[in-house]
Amino acid sequence: MQTINKTLGDVIKELAVNMPDREAVKYSTLDYRRTWKEFDEETDRVAKAFMALGIEKGDKVAIWATNIPEWLLTLFGSAKCGAILVTVNTNYKVFELEYLLSQSDTKLLVMMGGFKGNDYVGTVHTLIPELAGASEGKVKTKKLPYLDRIVFAGANTPKGMLGFEDMLAYADRVSDGELSERKASLDTHDVINMQYTSGTTGFPKGVMLTHFNILNNGKTIGDGMKFTPDDRLCIVVPFFHCFGLVLATMACITHGTTMVPVEAYSPVPVMNAISAEKCTAVHGVPTMFIGMLEHPSFNQFDFSSMRTGIMAGSPCPIEVMKKVIDKMNMKDIVIVFGQTEASPGCTMTTTDDSVEKRVSTVGRAFEGVECRIVNPDTNEEVPDGTPGEFVARGYNIMKGYYKMPEATAQAIDEDGWLHSGDLCTRDSDGYYKVVGRIKDMIIRGGENIYPKELEEFLYTCEKISDVQVIGVPSKQYGEEVMACIVLKQGCEMTEDEVKELVRGQMARHKVPKYVRFMDGFPVTASGKIQKFKLREQAIEILKLQADADIETA
Repeated sequence: MQTINKTLGDVIKELAVNMPDREAVKYSTLDYRRTWKEFDEETDRVAKAFMALGIEKGDKVAIWATNIPEWLLTLFGSAKCGAILVTVNTNYKVFELEYLLSQSDTKLLVMMGGFKGNDYVGTVHTLIPELAGASEGKVKTKKLPYLDRIVFAGANTPKGMLGFEDMLAYADRVSDGELSERKASLDTHDVINMQYTSGTTGFPKGVMLTHFNILNNGKTIGDGMKFTPDDRLCIVVPFFHCFGLVLATMACITHGTTMVPVEAYSPVPVMNAISAEKCTAVHGVPTMFIGMLEHPSFNQFDFSSMRTGIMAGSPCPIEVMKKVIDKMNMKDIVIVFGQTEASPGCTMTTTDDSVEKRVSTVGRAFEGVECRIVNPDTNEEVPDGTPGEFVARGYNIMKGYYKMPEATAQAIDEDGWLHSGDLCTRDSDGYYKVVGRIKDMIIRGGENIYPKELEEFLYTCEKISDVQVIGVPSKQYGEEVMACIVLKQGCEMTEDEVKELVRGQMARHKVPKYVRFMDGFPVTASGKIQKFKLREQAIEILKLQADADIETA
């Protein structure tokens, strides 16, 4: 494997030298366009401004914003001065923000005004009352002893904060020589990014990733899509998530591919960006693609420039993949599978794989990454075709969880294998399939039921737009199957119809006892469906708390 032994700053500098006038970033909704030369110069200026504000190598710089230009500037500016970027979930409220800023030892926070009714400014003032009397964002609060400065990205800088544009004026206080000296002190194996896991169990953990981790992961992904400087990637998945940061941004910079970000997902702006900017690729979770495919104005947009992209983030329904290939012209769409702790990719289908392999598997192991399927109880490798836990080790595995050595030891065993918690199978050709999560697997009366198998079948029903299968507590069987279904607009279906559909094609024990029709599913800000919330809702609606108590006793 030919690896990239450079820093993010080195890669941007090379692009600025080798293709100075090529488009690096182009927004369709904002007046922001930069060539690689302009982007390199601008991120140098951000790096110098951070240094002037007292940011040292290894300090934490957090960013709380959607996919705005300042996000990219903060990412590369912090990387160039050796700071560690801490990514903040756009859905966070005050309790979660306080935990993250405290646990990460964040020194500087860059933030926008708010998103989807979530008032970031109000939240920060609630958390840090001292901010009201601050000057140019310089704060001191006992709650967050490391926090020193708050920078605002956007117009009308709130009281007490330092505006992003005003911050850039600080760059004049640091010489080019000082920045060069700082860059020279950086190493490709330095931690550069901390991604916080979604925290579906316990408190979120800060995953420490290096330049080497994310650049080489991004390069492999871009190679798998055959990216070139002629490609244009519409980036709609959140930058704060590995999907946006690595599968999108790093895949672009390692191939000179133009980034076409959309500030936040909404079907029409995304389709407009693809059409207007003649994008050749787009990434998304399945629900994003479903939202576009089923939008009333879908046929008004031109997808003729499209070629490739990634569907990932949650299990990818075969029927949705087929529609994306057929209707969005994404003949070379691929899947990447992994987790944040693996930078995040471990396996991938590529444009060279058959359509059948690209819609029914998550591909083969990345070069330089070992992958195995093991018995989760014994940790012994299982034969091909047998479901087991997916484990991986290689260059892509995180340095660990920040300040959480015990949690790190639980995730990575003493032989260096990262345990994913995902149930997978591998075929004789080395292609992996995701069966589900170990915790999602339904055990009904001793029978193992894999939700993904049922979901894939129900997706073939023309009336069904989206489906999630979960296990709910049962006094008699331990668990029962429940199908949560979103119907296509204008379609009707009864519970009995769903049950009969399954009964006619699958084993009797897989027939859902419960069917719930919904308008949509609870999701994270990155688009991942939260099955645990569906289960919690089901227990409440079906009044199964007594059965749940038996289950956990």
